[in-house]
Amino acid sequence: MNTHTLDEVQDKIIGKTGTSDRDRFEYELQMELIGTAIKKTRQERNLTQEDLGKLIGVQKAQISRIESNASNVTINTLLKVFTALQANVILHIELPHLKISVGS
Repeated sequence: MNTHTLDEVQDKIIGKTGTSDRDRFEYELQMELIGTAIKKTRQERNLTQEDLGKLIGVQKAQISRIESNASNVTINTLLKVFTALQANVILHIELPHLKISVGS
């Protein structure tokens, strides 16, 4: 019986780290985790999707979409959601000649 490490299995099924397939998978996973965290926090705050939508000026359906996968949402909308949920947000951007951190 052959055994394989998790890294070996991920490389074979998803693609090696740094490839476009792996990067896309990692991005989608992160967006799904963000959506799940938003949903859990909203529920802990006893807010409905409609309540949260009203707080940030969007329809209930958009909150539902964000919670199921946050990949098709603007940064502005995500920041509004996080602000409404009283999250501490820090955005850090690094470019070759510029580093910016924004947040509380």
